[in-house]
Amino acid sequence: MVYDPATGSATADEAPGLPVLPTDRHTGCPFDPPAALTALSDRPVRLLRYADGHVGRLVTGHAAARAVLADPRFSSRYELLHLPMAMEGARGKLPQAPVGDIIGLDAPEHTRYRRLLAGRFTVRRMRQLAGRIERFTADCLDAMEQAGPTADLVEAFARPVPTLVICELLGVPYADRGRFLGLVEVIFDQAADAGVRDEAYAGLLRYVGELVLAKRADPTDDLLSDLAARGSASGSAPGSASGSASGPAPEPGSGDRVVSGLTDEELAGIGGLLLAAGLDTTANMLGLGAFALLANPGQLDALRADPDLAGPAAEELLRYLSVADPLLRSALEDVEVAGELIRAGETVTVSVQAANRDPRRFPGPDRLDIRRRATGHLSFGHGPHQCLGQQLARVEMTVALPALLARFPSLRLAVPPEEVPLRERSSIYGVVSLPVAWGEE
Repeated sequence: MVYDPATGSATADEAPGLPVLPTDRHTGCPFDPPAALTALSDRPVRLLRYADGHVGRLVTGHAAARAVLADPRFSSRYELLHLPMAMEGARGKLPQAPVGDIIGLDAPEHTRYRRLLAGRFTVRRMRQLAGRIERFTADCLDAMEQAGPTADLVEAFARPVPTLVICELLGVPYADRGRFLGLVEVIFDQAADAGVRDEAYAGLLRYVGELVLAKRADPTDDLLSDLAARGSASGSAPGSASGSASGPAPEPGSGDRVVSGLTDEELAGIGGLLLAAGLDTTANMLGLGAFALLANPGQLDALRADPDLAGPAAEELLRYLSVADPLLRSALEDVEVAGELIRAGETVTVSVQAANRDPRRFPGPDRLDIRRRATGHLSFGHGPHQCLGQQLARVEMTVALPALLARFPSLRLAVPPEEVPLRERSSIYGVVSLPVAWGEE
């Protein structure tokens, strides 16, 4: 093998002995990581061959993953990252982050956006939404019960609940869901051509950009209106390729004063990211979480019998299922992690699935145990890029899943578990549909 540690690169033919990232989750238990990934987890950090022949690293150990995600010497900038898996029509490296996409930025740009948004997603603020989430959940369950005694739980429950919630939070008309739900599906579809995904993302930005303009003219009581009222109306049109997320770095302690330079394009990017992430991740956690409980009747019965287990159950399901995986970083300089020297320029793939199943952190990791103390899982990431919406997702799960089980005591799968279709080629893992039934068999 010919490997240049200065660039971390080699051709696929020159690195035949190195593993590629296993992604196939359908051959065994639908809730477990791929068996080949588990086999690669005997060491916390190892070499990995990327789709374009780049040689980087795979991190599977929990402690090592936390170290990488918290270390500013590892960058999140998209243009520095190599893709660990082949994607239709995609180049080996990613383009620069679109304006307003804070996931693909480092400080100070990332800090600027993060300060703007963090105070709006606090534990207190998200818990204040619990009453509305309860109402949305009850409405969905009412409709499901009236249409029963069978349903696709994804269409009747797992998707509409978070859609209603994020629309309420952002100020997006729920009646417009036909304009954006399909776009979000395509954006996360790894089997779709890269150009098709790009056009879907541009379409989402155009839609949110229209909302931004409307809310500048006629603000309402929601997050997008608040951001639009505080921001600047300058900048290029949403969905265009021009514009920049750059701006003055926030002064220490300046708080919300940093929003004064936000453009329409930045607001559209922020809103599009929040809308897509708030929909898809939580929807798949609710759908796959319900599937996992139905496939583990002892755990389901325990949660139904003791509503106080809702919080621990949510954390355990987040750990056990790890729907958003993997996370990518690029080493900005040589860094030692778990005794391995990661070279500057190497892309690091942090496997959330593997880290959340690390037996050194979670004994008996392949067992779903809603009484487990599962805090410390990495399903929301870790460090400066830890998920902004994690508290909202927690509230949605702790409200919606117990309500579902209480409403339908006899809820069961309507098909054998192996016939439940999985989202195998999506960036967010889950179920395509979940046929369920209730009442007399």
